[in-house]
Amino acid sequence: MSDSSSRENIFSSTVLGHPSALFVLFFTEMWERFSFYGMRVLLVLFLTAGLLSNNPGWEWPRENALALIGTYGSLLYLTPLIGGYVADKITGYRVAVVIGCVIMTLGHAAMALETKSSFYLGLGLLVIGTGFFKPNITSIISNMYKGKDEKKDGAYTIFYMGVNAGAFFGMMICGYLAENFGWSWGFGLAGIFMMLGCLQFWLARPIFGDIGAKPTRYNLTPDLPLTDAKFEELEDGPKVVNQETDKRNPFRMFDYVLMVVSAVGGLLYLFNDPLEKIEKINLLPFKVGSLSGTHFVVLVALVSFLILLITRIIRYSPITRDRIIAVCFCGLFTVFFFMAFEQSLGSMTIFADSYTDRELVGSSAMIFKIIDALLTTVPLIIITWVLLKLFGQTFRKISLSNIFLGIAFMGIWCLVIFRLVNKFSEPGNTIDASWFAILNSFFIISLAPLFSKWWESKYNPSAGMKYGFGLILLGIGFGILAFGAWDIPQGAMTAKVSIIFLILAYLFHTMGELCLSPLGLSYVSKLVPPRMIAFMFGVWYLAIAVGQKSAGAMGGMIDKISEAYSIGTFFLIFTIVPIGMGLLAMSLSPIMKKLMHGIK
Repeated sequence: MSDSSSRENIFSSTVLGHPSALFVLFFTEMWERFSFYGMRVLLVLFLTAGLLSNNPGWEWPRENALALIGTYGSLLYLTPLIGGYVADKITGYRVAVVIGCVIMTLGHAAMALETKSSFYLGLGLLVIGTGFFKPNITSIISNMYKGKDEKKDGAYTIFYMGVNAGAFFGMMICGYLAENFGWSWGFGLAGIFMMLGCLQFWLARPIFGDIGAKPTRYNLTPDLPLTDAKFEELEDGPKVVNQETDKRNPFRMFDYVLMVVSAVGGLLYLFNDPLEKIEKINLLPFKVGSLSGTHFVVLVALVSFLILLITRIIRYSPITRDRIIAVCFCGLFTVFFFMAFEQSLGSMTIFADSYTDRELVGSSAMIFKIIDALLTTVPLIIITWVLLKLFGQTFRKISLSNIFLGIAFMGIWCLVIFRLVNKFSEPGNTIDASWFAILNSFFIISLAPLFSKWWESKYNPSAGMKYGFGLILLGIGFGILAFGAWDIPQGAMTAKVSIIFLILAYLFHTMGELCLSPLGLSYVSKLVPPRMIAFMFGVWYLAIAVGQKSAGAMGGMIDKISEAYSIGTFFLIFTIVPIGMGLLAMSLSPIMKKLMHGIK
C-alpha cells in the first residue's frame, strides 16, 4: 500500500474530526512525557537530599547536581539529530520510536536501582532513547497529514495537549511517590508507564498502514522534538519561502574540520564539567598560558564554530545571507532564554524544596486540597473521555493496543485516587516540592488558546518583538522570586517564603515561553536555503543545548552567590539579564525585520 493510500485509510476512522491514529500518537507521547518529566523533576531533589533525612538521597552539593543535570539536558537536544538521520536512512519512523521507547524503559529501570553506576547508565540510556523517539513521532504526524495542511494546525494542537498532559501527571504522581515513599518508586513508575506506552504504540501499528514504516527519502529537515513541555510545529520538509537562486555552496574539507573541532570540544566540556566536579576526574588536565584546559577547549570550540558559521554565510548572496543572520540573532536570544527558563527544574526546584513555606493548615490547607483535586481530576476526566472515543473507533482493529492503554489509564486513576485520599486524610497539607513544576504545563494548556488568538490577529508582533516580550516576561517572573526572597539572610540554606511567589513566577515564565513557541524552528525552515537547512537546524539545537548547559552552570552558583550576597541577589541576576536581552531584541526588531526581506 502506498503512503497516499495509507493516508486515505487513516482518515476513514476519526475521533473529534481527526484520524484515530493521531490519538494513538497522542497517548504514546503522553506516556513518554509522563516518564520523562516524572523522572526529571526528581533529579535535583534526589541528588541533593540529605543522607540522614526521612527520604535519604545522595547529599550532593547543589553545584555538582546542577552540573550533571545541565550536561544531561544539553545532550537531550543533540542526540535527536542522530536519531532522525537513522530513521530517515535505515529504520523508518515507527521502528525508531519503538527503539527509543525500549531504551528509555531500560534507562528508567537502571535509575530505580539507585547505585551510582546504574544511575549514570540510566541517564545515558535516556539520552540515547530520546534521540530515537522525539524527532520521529512528530515525523509520523507530518507524514500522516501531508497534503492536508488545513488540518495540520489542529492536529499539532491536539498532540501538544498530550505533551503537556503527560508532563503534568508525570511530575505530579512520580513526584508524590518519590517524595513520600522513596525515590525508587518515582524512577520505577516512570519506567512502567514508558513500557506501557511502547506496547500500546507497537500493537497499534496496523492502524498506520505504510506511514512511517520505512524510509522513502532523505528529508533534510526531520521534525524536531517537543521537549520541556514546549510545542513547535514543523511542516513536512523545509518550507522554503526564499525563491532566490543561489549558487551551489558545498561543504569543503575546511568546513568539516571546523565541525569536528567544535563538536569534539563541546562534547569534551559537557562530559568534563560534571566529571571534574563529582568524580574529581579531569579529562583536560593541562594549561595554556593562564587558561585551564577546560577554558582553552571551550574557547577553541567557540572560535571554530564562529569561523565555520561566518565562512558559510558569506558565500551566499546578500538576501540569503541577511536571512541567515536573522536566524543567528534568534539563536542568540534563544540561548539566553533557556539559560534562565531551565532554572525551573534546577534552582527553582531547590527554592521550592528549601526556601518555600509548603506547610498549610486550617482553611488554607482545605482550599489548596480542593484546588489540587480539581487540577488533577478534571483534565484526567477529559482525557479519559477521549480514550473512550478512541476505543469506540479502533477496538476491533487494535484491541491489544487498547487493552494496554486501558491498563495504563486504570493505573493512573488508581494512583490519582490514592494520592487524593492520602492528601485529604492529612490534618494539614504539605505541598510536595515537585508539585510546583506542574504549573508550567497547567498554564500552557490554559493560556495557549489566548496567545494563539493573539498571533492570528492583526496585532501579531514581529519576531524581534516576540522574543523581547518572552524574555521580559521571563525576567519579571524572576523579579517576583527575587522580591519574595529578598529578606532571606545571607548564606541561609532554608527559609519559609510564601508559595505565591513561585506560582506567579511560573505564570510569567509560561507566558514568556508562549511568546517564543511559534518562533525558532519555523523561522529556520522559512529563512534558510535548502543547502544550509540541515546545518542550521543543528545550529538551532546547539543554541538550545548551550542554553541548557548554561542553566546548569548558572544554577549551580546558587550557594556561592547566596553566601556572598543573598539568594534574592541570585534571582535578581536572572531578572536583569533576560530583561536586558529582551530590550535588546525589541531594539533590534526593525533590523531583524529588514534582514528577513519580507518573510513573516
